[in-house]
Amino acid sequence: MQKFEFDVAIIGGGSGGYAAARTAAGAGLKTAVIEGGKEVGGLCILRGCMPSKALLYAAEIKHLAEHAETWGVRAGKVTFNFAKVMARKDAQIKDFADYRVKQLSDGRFKFIRANARFTDPHTLQLSNGKKLTAKHFVIATGSVVSAPPLPQLTEAGYITSDEALTLKKLPKSLIVLGGGAIAAELAQFFVRFGVRVTMIQRSPHVLKEFDADASVVVEKVLRQDGIRLYTDTKLLDAKRTGKGRAVVFEQAGKKIRVEAETILLALGRTPNTARLGLENAGVKTDGARIVSNAGMRTSAPHIYAAGDCTGPHEIVHIAVTQGEVAVHNLTQPHKPRRMDYRLLTSVVFTDPQVATVGLTEKEAKVRKIPYLAASYPFNDHGKSLIMETLDGFVKLLANPKTGEIIGGCCVGPVGGELIHEINVALAKRMTVRELAAMPHYHPTLAEIWTYPAEELAEKIPG
Repeated sequence: MQKFEFDVAIIGGGSGGYAAARTAAGAGLKTAVIEGGKEVGGLCILRGCMPSKALLYAAEIKHLAEHAETWGVRAGKVTFNFAKVMARKDAQIKDFADYRVKQLSDGRFKFIRANARFTDPHTLQLSNGKKLTAKHFVIATGSVVSAPPLPQLTEAGYITSDEALTLKKLPKSLIVLGGGAIAAELAQFFVRFGVRVTMIQRSPHVLKEFDADASVVVEKVLRQDGIRLYTDTKLLDAKRTGKGRAVVFEQAGKKIRVEAETILLALGRTPNTARLGLENAGVKTDGARIVSNAGMRTSAPHIYAAGDCTGPHEIVHIAVTQGEVAVHNLTQPHKPRRMDYRLLTSVVFTDPQVATVGLTEKEAKVRKIPYLAASYPFNDHGKSLIMETLDGFVKLLANPKTGEIIGGCCVGPVGGELIHEINVALAKRMTVRELAAMPHYHPTLAEIWTYPAEELAEKIPG
């Protein structure tokens, strides 16, 4: 019987990789974690969730101060120190990253700082010149910024979200290419800090994964904030100009040219798998994405994957669960666990925030799942009127026969927090009648959920 140096080797020390390592060590496995990035922590801590939300909150505070007169408060001329904004973010990210390093280095597993490449199904060649063998592997290498769709963009020069989160100085003007969560969040951050922002989106709406009614609200607010927003476009060209960069695109049959000091490329991310030598391990891919089943097992029975490198959702709490499921299944194959995306939760931290759990109307239609939907607007809700947070709505989807809640959407104040009430409702398979009957304190934002619940309860037999 072949002997291996480790029971399991985990490639990647981000959220998914650490979750896998913690679970493996807890099961008594001899475990190695291999991390080749310049910094330790993974996308969420270093270049994603945490730094972006720290900056977005700063922009929200500034925005509220500028509009304080609404509540009879005179704040005077609001100024800011961008270096201090970034320094506070950097200090917080350092704390998060240092804690992750501490977790990875606390002796529960061997922590190796190197890049890794499969030379055969059980062997890794490390960039430090050493080799490593393991009985099992979990690949959790995350994602990288996608390549630009036009070669001219490379010639023109651009920054990505990685660079945008570490800028020392604000550009005077910015062209944002993309309309997903990263693009929308960063566009609003920059415009609220005084940057002239133009946003160019290929699809008919920003946040195309969400229902159109949600996208329309966000588009309205982005335009109110001063963003020049173009949707349903086709990129044609990009080039350097005397003062910065220019982008040429087509919209409704017209050719449009816009100029700015800087271009921000925010057109998504790609699984970080190109240098892993997956073909040497028998791991199949779909493009760059590692193909895995609901138990997170790849085409090689002893190799599992978790997080952005395999998908299908680039969300940190899902990466964590995938890492845990992968290790559970390699240690207890007789009691397998499967990923269940029924409670899939998504949040975009624009202002207003956009959050969904379960099915959207768009997805229900594609999957031909029958539903009834009801919405209620924030501009007719007591607590949001007090707060002057009037944009957006909440929406519930329910099974038309049983009344079971199958989806929820919140576009509005602290939507990322409010959606968790519906997350609980879905987890416990509550009906709209049960949600409507549940006491809600008045006046609170959360009580808004009772209105669509009551409307649906009246339509569905009890």
